[in-house]
Amino acid sequence: MADKTPGPGHAMFGLNEPVQSAAPATPTAAPGTPQVVYVQAAPPVATPSTGGGMVRWLVGALLALSVINLILVLSSRSDFKTIASKQSDQLDLLTRRMDTNDERYAQLRGQFQVTSEKLGMTEQELARAHALASDIQKKQQQAVQQLNDAISKKASAEEVNKVQADANSKIGGLSSNLAGTQKELESTKSEFANALSGTKGELSGAIARTHDELVALAHRTDRDYFEFNLAKKHSQQKVGTVTMQLDRTDNKRNVFTVILLFDDKRTVRKDKAINEPVYFYVQGASSALELVVNKLGKDSIAGYISTPKGFFPSATNVLAARPGA
Repeated sequence: MADKTPGPGHAMFGLNEPVQSAAPATPTAAPGTPQVVYVQAAPPVATPSTGGGMVRWLVGALLALSVINLILVLSSRSDFKTIASKQSDQLDLLTRRMDTNDERYAQLRGQFQVTSEKLGMTEQELARAHALASDIQKKQQQAVQQLNDAISKKASAEEVNKVQADANSKIGGLSSNLAGTQKELESTKSEFANALSGTKGELSGAIARTHDELVALAHRTDRDYFEFNLAKKHSQQKVGTVTMQLDRTDNKRNVFTVILLFDDKRTVRKDKAINEPVYFYVQGASSALELVVNKLGKDSIAGYISTPKGFFPSATNVLAARPGA
């Protein structure tokens, strides 16, 4: 049996050191016992995700589009308000111009109608005056042309004198006709002035300042008169188909503003003076209606409306309201 005592050679080559086991010994399973082997799965490998970035990009794009749409809507709304405001101002201006034109038209129509009735001038008479003036002008031109023809032909002095005398005779006759025509025109002008003066007196001069004067005026003229009284601001009163509403009064300036409602329209008569006739034309009336305020108080007015005879048959006029007057 070999000697297992370590010698010097063993120490030199490290053979004397005890040998250490690298791992503990695995216990040996008992015979007949089943062995279980555990297998660990490999860790999943992370792959870059592209779905999350796409979603974030779509959300950002939708938000940007929403902000742009909101800005466009607000800008369009602001532009629409500006345009609507401008159109409203233009509509108000046109309405005021139409009201002013209606007032002027009513005044001119009323004056022309009464003037035509007073004057009685027919279209035939006017045509006759125009024809006479045209005939005089033609004859005068013919006489001048004959004189020029005689001079151009170098006629003798006797012929020239004869033609000139004939022309002077014709011109003298034309002058007489012209003087007569002027006289007729002056007469017509005088009649027209008198008729117009009477029309102005009927339309604007005959103003009743009291109830008794109004009754006397109703007896004198061929029109109906209806009294009204607006006792407070914004109060209304209806006469026939016309409704009057007091807007305001100015006692210092002695003026008032009234709103007239008729023919489905609203007309404002602004800063009218006391006893100043206000003319307006209502559909179906043969002449202009006239409103006069003869009493002006603090936030109150009173006066009357004048209409063609029988225009408001269902309304009670001043004569019917005062029997026996």
